[in-house]
Amino acid sequence: MEKKMKNIFVQGAIAPAFVAESIQKHSTKMDIGAHSIFMGQVRSDVIDEKKVVAIEYTAYEEMALEKMHVIREDIFSKYSLTCMHIYHSLGRIAAGDICLFVFTSSGHRKAAIAACEEVVERIKQELPIWGKELFDNETHQWKENK
Repeated sequence: MEKKMKNIFVQGAIAPAFVAESIQKHSTKMDIGAHSIFMGQVRSDVIDEKKVVAIEYTAYEEMALEKMHVIREDIFSKYSLTCMHIYHSLGRIAAGDICLFVFTSSGHRKAAIAACEEVVERIKQELPIWGKELFDNETHQWKENK
């Protein structure tokens, strides 16, 4: 049976309380022995003497969700995971706020860690999501994923 396509996008920053609640919800799942979590945070880089104050994220949502569904299926077939949750912000996210939350759970740590890392790398490489760095002097530039 094919799994339902999940929406990974949230408007605005991902609240630390949401992350804590997500972890708490898994405390009743006794087959989980390991979690791996990645949280992307907007950095306040200084570029050409201009300070990044926020990143404005946009996406081709339909294509991104279809691609994320393929990635999710690939990851579940490759690793022995109990569950996987992915949230990516859209809109203006201030420096210091969380913009990406990837949470993988498994019976054992190696699968959880490897799956989490692969998901993050594939999101950065494959999803049509763009970040516009907003500077303190009211200018901007498009961010390049590294």
